[in-house]
Amino acid sequence: MNLVRPARLREGDTVAVLSMSWGGPNVFPDVFEAGCAVLTERFGLRVREYPTTRARSGTPAASPRVRAADLQAAFGDESVAAIVASIGGDDSALLLPHLDAELIRAHPKILLGYSDTVTQLVFANLLGMVTFNGPSVMAGFAQLPHFPAAEAHVRALLMEPAATYDYQPYPQWVDAYADWNTPGVTGEVGELRPHDGWHWLQGAGRREGRLFGGCVEVLEFLKGSQWWPAASFWQDRILFLETSEERPTVEQFRYWLFNYGVQGVFDRAAGLLIGRARGYSDAEKAALDAMVQEVVAGQFGAVDLPIVTNMDFGHTDPQSIMPLGVLAELDSDACTFRLLEPAVQ
Repeated sequence: MNLVRPARLREGDTVAVLSMSWGGPNVFPDVFEAGCAVLTERFGLRVREYPTTRARSGTPAASPRVRAADLQAAFGDESVAAIVASIGGDDSALLLPHLDAELIRAHPKILLGYSDTVTQLVFANLLGMVTFNGPSVMAGFAQLPHFPAAEAHVRALLMEPAATYDYQPYPQWVDAYADWNTPGVTGEVGELRPHDGWHWLQGAGRREGRLFGGCVEVLEFLKGSQWWPAASFWQDRILFLETSEERPTVEQFRYWLFNYGVQGVFDRAAGLLIGRARGYSDAEKAALDAMVQEVVAGQFGAVDLPIVTNMDFGHTDPQSIMPLGVLAELDSDACTFRLLEPAVQ
């Protein structure tokens, strides 16, 4: 299957902002509008809402079938250049039976989000389209004014792509927001912390592979379903995984990772990347690193598989955009991670 790269974003383009899962814009409209303002004021984009964007979760107006209809309408609208999730949630997998694969395949465009949006990212990626694990409107873009390097990163990935792109650790990060229930709070963040760098646990030399992954808990929703890759898919993939704000324990992560090993993923993959775990203490992060290497190298014998942890994608800010399907390179000797081709055209 030929990989389809969507067209790049340009100032003046229209982006559809959808609530494919939880109806967060209905509950915290100020935060939602702050994120939309970043899209319009900093990137020069036009925001288009759909009927379900602000619909209250659990009501007929936000049923999975209706949310899926809005997503399909956005894909089918030639005036829409990109689709951005408002926020995550926990039930977007319910949209998948209602999606028209042929319609989506015929109208490739940027699909951006993370956490529960991973179900849609995987769906479209398995159709042959590059999709984008990255910031959502309320959790990512609303906070972006605090992180100039992250704004430049979004431009480089989605608007001004080069032939290759070198990822770098952000100098500072945060894993807490101001309480959204507090009047006047929009995109404020907690204490900024200095980055202690990516953790290169094992591997040597250079390995190339196509990116695939997302929130580890959400990917569990898809295992065993028709929307889960076949064994052959994993050959030369660079798998990236990260944990949600629910703070699953290291032992829970162990069970999920073990399942990838049983599927033979570590025998076929070109690398394993783990995002910085939100809400973990330094001791818990060290335990996570030890567990990952114990499972991958100790239990499944993949001693040469490059493993990098504490990376800047997932549920901490600022986020790196990880384009599913794009060819990337890990150089374990030089400790570098780069894209070998643009994610958009």
